Amino acid sequence: MRYPPEHKDHVRERIVQAASRHFRGRGSESVAIADLMSDLKLTHGGFYRHFKGKEHLFNEAFLAAAAETRSRMRTVAEQAPVGRELEAIIDTYLSAGHCGNPAHGCPIAALAGEISRHPKSTRTTLDRAIRESAAELARFMPGDTCAEREQNAIVLFASMAGTLTLARATADDALRHRILEAARRFYLQLARRPA
Repeated sequence: MRYPPEHKDHVRERIVQAASRHFRGRGSESVAIADLMSDLKLTHGGFYRHFKGKEHLFNEAFLAAAAETRSRMRTVAEQAPVGRELEAIIDTYLSAGHCGNPAHGCPIAALAGEISRHPKSTRTTLDRAIRESAAELARFMPGDTCAEREQNAIVLFASMAGTLTLARATADDALRHRILEAARRFYLQLARRPA
């Protein structure tokens, strides 16, 4: 049976999206390609028509998840009152819902800790995602110059991702809540400072 030309792209996108959720939810080491493909009702051998290997898929899935996170940040900012965009982004990023759902959240917070043990190509993928996310955030940052806003955005984004990572790692629900709330209040105070 012949498939239409767009079929291969559609299958590849399904693999990337499923892998993105699996990697964020379980970590890259806990995701087996054979299981991922089986979950999608695809053959293990078919995987290699789309990707050179697991690391190639990891990079694609990571970038797709980072783009999804930036899209959510844009949507949150667009729905916020004018001048309150940064506050809305901080509230959403450090929410209990985002913390409790790593499979559908920011891949940087979910996977940065393990990426340091990946090849340089993957660490470069992380670099790209950080820069792109910070650039999205910089539009709403206080600062006198573009460079200052971008630098502030990188620091804020790294801090929020670190906060989320730490909160997710705790076993104590009350401690998790305190970490998220204290960080959210702290970053909101910074966001409310005049430029």
